[in-house]
Amino acid sequence: MQYLTLGKTGYSVSTISFGAWAIGGSWGDVDDDVSMGALRKFVELGGNFIDTADVYGDGRSERLIGRLAKEFPGKLNIATKAGRRLSPHVEEGYTANNIEDFIDRSLMNLQTECLDLVQLHCPPTPVFSNSSLFAGLEKITQKGKVRYWGVSVEKIDEAMAAIQHDVVCTVQIIFNIFRQKPADAFFAEAKRRNIGILARVPLASGLLTGKLKPDTKYGDDDHRKFNQLGQFFDAGETFSGLGAHLDDAFAAVDELKMLVPTGQTLAQFALRWILMHDAVTCAIPGAKDAAQAQANTAAADLPALSDVQMKNVRAVYNKYVMAHVVGQW
Repeated sequence: MQYLTLGKTGYSVSTISFGAWAIGGSWGDVDDDVSMGALRKFVELGGNFIDTADVYGDGRSERLIGRLAKEFPGKLNIATKAGRRLSPHVEEGYTANNIEDFIDRSLMNLQTECLDLVQLHCPPTPVFSNSSLFAGLEKITQKGKVRYWGVSVEKIDEAMAAIQHDVVCTVQIIFNIFRQKPADAFFAEAKRRNIGILARVPLASGLLTGKLKPDTKYGDDDHRKFNQLGQFFDAGETFSGLGAHLDDAFAAVDELKMLVPTGQTLAQFALRWILMHDAVTCAIPGAKDAAQAQANTAAADLPALSDVQMKNVRAVYNKYVMAHVVGQW
């Protein structure tokens, strides 16, 4: 495992970390015992940073991670998110008081007295420019409930607005072979400001594992079925925004498979590609079982991609994907 400093937080975190959406729900059936096995394997292999949210399984994901933290005291940094519990989820709901209420619930779920990192969870765009809200977050820090703050965003413009606030230490953004715009339009400024970057949806909801097929069936509780076109939340969260263009996505996957070195999987290759960008602190793939956790973490120690490989990946993106995604996020 490799480790990098997560921006202004100072945390040394594993470059392959653990995204805990899937163990909470919305990815088909999950079993808590199997999920705990995935989490334990991740830690045993050197992983030390986990990203969750209060809405993943209505706290289910946080509670599992709270159990894990008790088993491995002092070994983990845990990031959670707040804001999506608002109903309706509107700009006006993003007040420091509301966020603090959500934090109090996360403190109980995670069985801790202070949260390592709390990220605003993809709020409406105007929230990122609300200076009074970010000042209010600093007051929550002063109460000892949160150590550091970050944001999770959908769009580059949101990320750029967020990092204008000194309290923001990290940005979680969709970044993968199918969503390359952050490297072109955001990473340099984030690096200049010492902002930690968490690359989420690193495998494009499974497309970049190479295991999905055009006829793959998804359960009714899987967002790849109910949100394929953005029916319930931003379309970019599902298949990286390619839900309406899966023919091109699968054609791109077929070409990417030919670039994968012997002994690696497409998923590992895709994760190592992310880590080639020095502005990125960590990728946060999900894992529903121990085998997936082990395969993901192995990507941290793979050899660097060559210039030729990087150019070939970019060519596939330009050919099949760029036109579908670059103007939207």
